[in-house]
Formats: sequence, C-alpha cells, structure tokens
Amino acid sequence: MITNKHSDKNLFIILFLNAIYPLSPSLKNYLVQHIKSCSFEKNQLISKAGEICNRLYLIKKGLVRGYFVSEGLEITTWLDSENEVFTSITGFFRNEPSQENIQSLENTYCDYLEYEDYKYCLNHFPEMRHINRILLEEYYILAEHRVYLARIPNARKRLAYFMGNIKPQIVERIPRKHLASYLAIRPETLSRLMKEIN
Repeated sequence: MITNKHSDKNLFIILFLNAIYPLSPSLKNYLVQHIKSCSFEKNQLISKAGEICNRLYLIKKGLVRGYFVSEGLEITTWLDSENEVFTSITGFFRNEPSQENIQSLENTYCDYLEYEDYKYCLNHFPEMRHINRILLEEYYILAEHRVYLARIPNARKRLAYFMGNIKPQIVERIPRKHLASYLAIRPETLSRLMKEIN
C-alpha cells in the first residue's frame, strides 16, 4: 500500500462529506490535517480477518470486496466501488478483530481517516454527528438490500434484483467468481444467466 499525507489532490473525502452535510471551516481544517490517501494494487489484501481495521476508507476509484473463508471457500459478503465508504464494522466501531477479509479487485485509490481522528471529529464537531447518522442510515439500507437478496430463493431473480437495485453500474467489473459467490450462485449457473440477459 502506498500512503500519502494530506495534499490538495487527496481531499476528495472533504467534498464527499460536505455534499452529505455542510462542514464548518474548523472541521474542514481538521480534516485537511488528518486525511490521508492510499492506493492498493489489484487483488491486494487491505485488511485480514483477525486483525483490527482502524481506518474508514472512501473509494475515489476502484473496486473492493469483503469476504470470509468457510471450509476452504471464499464467500463474498459485500462489494463497494467509487464514492462508497468501507471498513470492517466490528474492527472500526468496536475495536475488535475483524471477521472478514477486505480485498481490492482493481487498482484502487482511497482517502481515509483513522479511528482516533474520526472519534475526535464526532466529539468536537456537531456536523460530523449528522454525517455519521446519515452514513449509518445508508449502511443499514444497503444491509437490508443484502438480507433481502439472500432470501430470494431463485438464482435468476437474485441476479435480476442485484442488477436492478444494488450495483447495476459495476456488474461487468466484478470477476464472475466473486459475483457468483456474492449471489450464492454456482459460477456456471451465473455464466448461463448472464448469457441469457445479454
């Protein structure tokens, strides 16, 4: 991973947060001093299961997945791309070892805040508490989509729901084996369904 301290080109996250809720000059100044940027090569592990992930990332460009290993199989649990925030929920918010791995699926470029800086913002800047609430709402909406998707018994309908409601814009960028895992579909079944759609 390549990491840079703050510079003008590394403040994408400020624009992102300001679009959610207006930031005060003092919060912007704090973020300028504490935001860092990093990049990950394709297929690089960002965070390993069992480790504590203490960074909250915002993707500027790229594609990332979360997964765990069960009986030797990698089970993809989520996929994030541009303008989305990711971290290990238990690692970042509970300071506990993560239950999943996080991996870049493309060359990926991020801004991030470390946990202590994020906590400082919550404690000292009221607008950050508004942003935190809105981000949590977004997270729960996405979690609800994933729960609904997992309950659809028909593979074709799961794929249709994913393409219509969750990530239609990145379907072609996701390696088929990871998309099949995420949708709980055998890779050959996914390949057949994709051919039917196209």
